[in-house]
Amino acid sequence: MTKRPWWKRILLGAAWVSLAVLGGTAAVVLLFRFVPVPTSALMIERRIGALVEGRPYEVRHAWVPLERIAPSMGAAVIAAEDQNFPDHFGFDWQAIEKALEHNEHSRRKRGASTLSQQTAKNLFLWERRSWVRKGFEAYLTLMLELGWSKRRILEVYLNSVEFGDGVFGVEAASRRFFGKPARALGPSEAALLAAVLPNPRKYRADAPSAYVRARQEWILNQMRNLGGGQVVKALG
Repeated sequence: MTKRPWWKRILLGAAWVSLAVLGGTAAVVLLFRFVPVPTSALMIERRIGALVEGRPYEVRHAWVPLERIAPSMGAAVIAAEDQNFPDHFGFDWQAIEKALEHNEHSRRKRGASTLSQQTAKNLFLWERRSWVRKGFEAYLTLMLELGWSKRRILEVYLNSVEFGDGVFGVEAASRRFFGKPARALGPSEAALLAAVLPNPRKYRADAPSAYVRARQEWILNQMRNLGGGQVVKALG
């Protein structure tokens, strides 16, 4: 039997590895369509970082279904992070174009990641930005949009996003900062939580700066423009 050249063996091995990765990713995405997501890549990365630094670190996280989260919380993150979430297929090209134009003329960079992209990153990828990560993020975002409903994407996002040091998901954040379950959050509290999302390790819901308060008011106005909690109830 003729032996394949070494370069063909490498290409064949790479093809099998790629197929295994694609198949494994599809299986995980399909599984998480139906079952609660117990942890995320971001939670694991935070734990490892604390271990390397030699400091104690506690993760506060509790999964709750979307029905047990106040609709105002979903409305708040849509208003703050991705107002075209109900209509796009993972990517908001208009927002991306505006961000690119802004970043050409400003030192303060603006992102354009949708809730779908953020969910993919939080669950599966590392935090540091790179073109490699963006490539994986784009692929995983498409997988989520193809395999999950918009309601499921929002549900997983709200249960995995970081709201403070060691605080992940809206149930843990609501109990940590307001002493109540997520289903009891009011619009003002939901807007305050959403206001820290650009940098939850810098901005604090329990000690909001003037910037956070101003952002909270802006989010509340945007929530009203979007119809409040109705934007969540209308998701397919």
